[in-house]
Amino acid sequence: MPIEEGFPNQRLSVVPRRVVAEASSRPVTRRLMITDAGYYPNAADHLMRRQVGIEEAILILCAAGAGWANIGGARHRVEANAALVIPRGVPHAYGASDDNPWTIWWCHLRGADVAELTEAIGASESRPVVPIGRLDRAVALLDEIVTVLERDHSSVSLMGAAGAAWKLLTQIVVDRVMPAPGDPLQRAMAYLAERLDGTVRVADLASLVGISPSHLSALFRRATGGGVLAHHTALRMAQARNLLDTTDATVAAIARKVGYRDPFYFSRHFKRMHEASPTEYRNRVKG
Repeated sequence: MPIEEGFPNQRLSVVPRRVVAEASSRPVTRRLMITDAGYYPNAADHLMRRQVGIEEAILILCAAGAGWANIGGARHRVEANAALVIPRGVPHAYGASDDNPWTIWWCHLRGADVAELTEAIGASESRPVVPIGRLDRAVALLDEIVTVLERDHSSVSLMGAAGAAWKLLTQIVVDRVMPAPGDPLQRAMAYLAERLDGTVRVADLASLVGISPSHLSALFRRATGGGVLAHHTALRMAQARNLLDTTDATVAAIARKVGYRDPFYFSRHFKRMHEASPTEYRNRVKG
């Protein structure tokens, strides 16, 4: 039998289905809406079985302890610093570990963008457990969702909860991709950011952070969508834009500051990226 209440100090908010139906046709909440949310601390004996799934996708963040989930004929362990994501309409069962019951924050998500957002975080029926890079940020956003819905279920509150949910899901993506302090990608990015006035060889940078050039390039492509040198160029151009906007330095001086010995080559490169020469960019009205 499902157990969904009765945990000491639990928090729980269920949006009435009439309100959900109305919000499903309104801007913003038709794209993303939280229909249910809660917090179950040390949820001993927590158990839920649904043989046909539900209308919403489910996100369960395990903040401490452990639990399990049966989805698609496979059993998955869910530990702290991980999220369980169950797509809409998928039969499932989940519950707390017998010897180390989980503490969870959870929400049910509905809307046109939910499938795309859950796909972006790498969750699927066959891979429903995803790591959480920054547990503190994820908990803070789920706490915000629960707090907003505890207050009331007005259209404004539903929109506020949707905004926090959007931030939660996209932050999970960012935290999974971006490097942790001290790892090779983070050290490589920091090195590039400190050396905007010169060129860097990929092989030298890879040797510096202790991995192969191909591995380093793959990490950069995953995190930024481009390679090592493309990232370095983007940093140099960002600094060039900042100097054009905030100083009276000549184009030649700015070119030198961002590692271009030839100001004409810098100007051509800048124009390819920005569809304006440095001088044209500086003279644009910005605001």
